[in-house]
Amino acid sequence: MPNNYFGEVFFGVEASDSFASALNDAFHALEPKWQNGIFTGDNLITFGKNLSFQLDAPFMQALETHATKKIEKSIVWRTAMLVWAARNGLRREGALVECGCYRGISARIICDSVDFNATGRDYYLYDLFDYPEGSAHAAMPDMGPSLYDEVVERFSAIPRARIIKGFIPDILHVQAPEKIAFLHIDMNGVAAEIGALDVLFERVSPGGMVVLDDYGYLPYRAQRDAERAWFAQRGYDVMELPTSQGLVIK
Repeated sequence: MPNNYFGEVFFGVEASDSFASALNDAFHALEPKWQNGIFTGDNLITFGKNLSFQLDAPFMQALETHATKKIEKSIVWRTAMLVWAARNGLRREGALVECGCYRGISARIICDSVDFNATGRDYYLYDLFDYPEGSAHAAMPDMGPSLYDEVVERFSAIPRARIIKGFIPDILHVQAPEKIAFLHIDMNGVAAEIGALDVLFERVSPGGMVVLDDYGYLPYRAQRDAERAWFAQRGYDVMELPTSQGLVIK
């Protein structure tokens, strides 16, 4: 039987005993056969699932090694989806690319899960790392003068990881791969994400994987609408996943 997985972070819910108590009551009301495979976290509450990511030993080991914060542990299903997409993308030509790598945790988990050093590929990781006052880009709590160096150190064992600081899409015209097997976009802003697609999508190999973070989250509806329209103009339909991500296979 699958194990349960309890993440603690729910966006839009303040830590409260009443919320936890309500979840506990709901799970105790389940028939015994449905009390396994429970998942909570990242605004997902499920039960009776196989939770097959728990059988992925390289992934679970990488998660244990690199996910040190509650939020990083709670978005485990989202991260497992990225690992799945990266593995399948590696069946195609090109580099791996992440626009909005932030602390580099999900990308580092991918590297360990797929034995990235053995692939002979490049991994391009873009971010501002620091937050210029008044910038239209989304600010994140750990952004600051030291974040770039922290991410460089995090990937010190991955020689072909390229940690690139700059505004998107501007920096993409300076440094970007010609072919892409896996593209992950996570910048929480319409202009930056559409700008990244304008430059990079044509470089994604046929059959390559594109994952749009936050595509399914209601507070990012404008981002969803813009990306949905962008892909529709090119004949693609974005799959919204329960993990909040959008998925396109080129």
